[in-house]
Amino acid sequence: FKHKVIICWSDEYKAYLAEVPELPSCMADVNLPIGIPEVQIEINEWIKTAKLKKRMIPKPVGRKLHYA
Repeated sequence: FKHKVIICWSDEYKAYLAEVPELPSCMADVNLPIGIPEVQIEINEWIKTAKLKKRMIPKPVGRKLHYA
């Protein structure tokens, strides 16, 4: 992925959720470890919709390293 993806467990949905913080409202429920391609599909659909609606598409920030 070029975009950062955060995966966490949701007690409410009883599933892992993958969120793409750089793309507002872009998230998918995934079955680890095989569900990772589902996230890329969601990212692609989000970008496709943004282009159709002529919305700004944030550039991927990816992972930032922080040093103490």
